[in-house]
Amino acid sequence: MPNFRKYNYDQDSMVVINFEEQLQPNTFEYTLHRLIEEHIDLSAFYNHYKNEEGGRSAYDPAILLKIVLFAYSKGITSSREIQWQCEHNIIFKALFCDLVPHFTSIASFISRYPEAIEDVFTQVLLVCNEQGLLGNELFAIDGCKMSSNAAKEHSGTLKELEERSQKLRKKVRQCLKEHKKLDGRKPQERERKQRLQQAADTLEKEFERIDKFLKTASPRMGNGKRPKEVKSNITDNESAKMTTSKGTIQGYNGVATVDKKHQIIVHAQAFGEGQEHHTLKPVLHSVKERYARTGISDDIYKENTIITADTGFSNDANNEYLRESGINAYIPDNQFRRRDKTFAKQKDKYGKRHRDILKGIKSVIPSSEFDFNKRQKTCHCPEGNEMWLSHQVTHKK
Repeated sequence: MPNFRKYNYDQDSMVVINFEEQLQPNTFEYTLHRLIEEHIDLSAFYNHYKNEEGGRSAYDPAILLKIVLFAYSKGITSSREIQWQCEHNIIFKALFCDLVPHFTSIASFISRYPEAIEDVFTQVLLVCNEQGLLGNELFAIDGCKMSSNAAKEHSGTLKELEERSQKLRKKVRQCLKEHKKLDGRKPQERERKQRLQQAADTLEKEFERIDKFLKTASPRMGNGKRPKEVKSNITDNESAKMTTSKGTIQGYNGVATVDKKHQIIVHAQAFGEGQEHHTLKPVLHSVKERYARTGISDDIYKENTIITADTGFSNDANNEYLRESGINAYIPDNQFRRRDKTFAKQKDKYGKRHRDILKGIKSVIPSSEFDFNKRQKTCHCPEGNEMWLSHQVTHKK
């Protein structure tokens, strides 16, 4: 038997750590630390504090901002999770100098200073430009679907939500009626009565949520030449139902604008609609406004900056807007096959089967093409290969 050193994971150890040494150069945490310490003006945060003459000492916005942005870079958006990281993660401990903020302090900081936090991103863009990290020659625009903290089952037009509210009220009355019938019966029915009461309470809460939403909500209209009502959501009415490669989600379409030189995001925005072509105009306007506000360029598009985007941003209205604004943009035409004469007779040439293959539709092989032996319980496919019997089910007549 080899002789190994014994080890035990279930033990505590006191280790002397210098927090500054944990922030090594050429890492994101080091860059974030030096950026906030040396380049970012935090007066927008400091002006809200009035505790010079009394009151409890507050956490410095600088270190709160560091752990929040570092957490976001790791995909951590929960305030409770950030608190846990400050208790156990050495990098979080180093950034926050071994202080442990309560999750309510973190959540309050994020919700209290949305404009100041947005201004930080504007200052970061300005620092990147001063350091020569922005080429401002080509901007690439693309979007991705992100889930919101809302259930898609709580979505619907105001008429649909009104119908759902009436159904819930009807179910509540049925539960209460059944509960009343059981009141005069034996004690053995007590458990069933409790279940009915719990179901009635749950349905009543759901009814009250929808009813409260309907009293203040107005129809949510979509974009387009002929706007029509789209589904609202009683939890997050700014989000929308969106189709993704993994199914339908309730969420947002996050659109980012990236500078080509070092892949730096110069602008990011979330939209509560699945289609991307409605987002191009507001994104381009926001990029232009941000560059003008920072003093980098009064009109970045007049400097012949190239804009690229995928076919999701292509439609006639966007093309007209780009021409009128003089923006040098390259967006693939998503209808080019219909306009190109080369593809005019493609369907006639290849037929329906070709169209089905292009659409990903698989043809169905009828059962008559299979060779099935009932006595031996074997089956061969049209190509002669024997098929595997997984299980057998007998249906009684």
